[in-house]
Amino acid sequence: MRAPDRDTLNRHLEQRRYFADEGLLTAVRLAIALGRPLLLEGEPGVGKTQISHVLADALGRDLIRLQCYEGIDVSQVLYEWDYPKQLLSLRTAEVRGTPVADLYASEFLLERPLLRALRSRAGAVLLLDEIDRADSEFEAFLLEFLDGFQISIPELGTITAAVPPLVVLTSNRTRELHDALKRRCLYHWIPFPDPERERTIIEAQAPGLGARSAARLVRSVNVIRSLGPLKRPGIAEAIAWAQGSRTLMDDGAGENDALRASLGLVLKNEEDVALVLAHATEVFGDDPA
Repeated sequence: MRAPDRDTLNRHLEQRRYFADEGLLTAVRLAIALGRPLLLEGEPGVGKTQISHVLADALGRDLIRLQCYEGIDVSQVLYEWDYPKQLLSLRTAEVRGTPVADLYASEFLLERPLLRALRSRAGAVLLLDEIDRADSEFEAFLLEFLDGFQISIPELGTITAAVPPLVVLTSNRTRELHDALKRRCLYHWIPFPDPERERTIIEAQAPGLGARSAARLVRSVNVIRSLGPLKRPGIAEAIAWAQGSRTLMDDGAGENDALRASLGLVLKNEEDVALVLAHATEVFGDDPA
């Protein structure tokens, strides 16, 4: 697939309220141009999953998401035979006295995400989300799939993608991925955005908040991250905090009170709330100049 130029890609993403930095733009363009899987790592909430949704929309492709987890097996991600439908077809043929249909024809095949991605006529963006949560055995199975974008079904033969999917893998690094998988991918780490870009994101995702309030919230988020909480808030949490505080301000709350009252949108455990409240002056401070 021909990759859009840098400006076109950036415009497509920004139109969909996704503001990528130069490194991510380059990684996406290369993944499209070279047909390589794109492996994205980074802190939770920095936009690893969302980029797949945005790309599918921008490229006019189907989005097929596979949420990985421990114990996932091939039948859950590749295909299964519709046994109840096969049995019904068999019994119907017996009752009518007609020849038995081919019980392993395509009509009895249940497509799971990987097969659906291969058979997508428009091409697909295949999101393998949180690949680090899957077992090593599943990771090994993926190697063959990613090498040729084809699978073998004993009853039907080999199915090869007419339009190879754009594959995006995300990882939160709960475990180290095998080198064999990494070698097949184009790798990119998504960092927290710089304050200016994060402010742009906040203003786009929480319209009506106001530039001054958005700047103050971004400053507060960055201070919280610098305090070393158990879970540093990502962009997703910052957006939720912005939307929540705006809702409370619309109800008449002051800005500082709104930020404090909606802390549960940006912090997810008691220890981090206590840490922030102990540094309340630093976190909430004065409005930025």
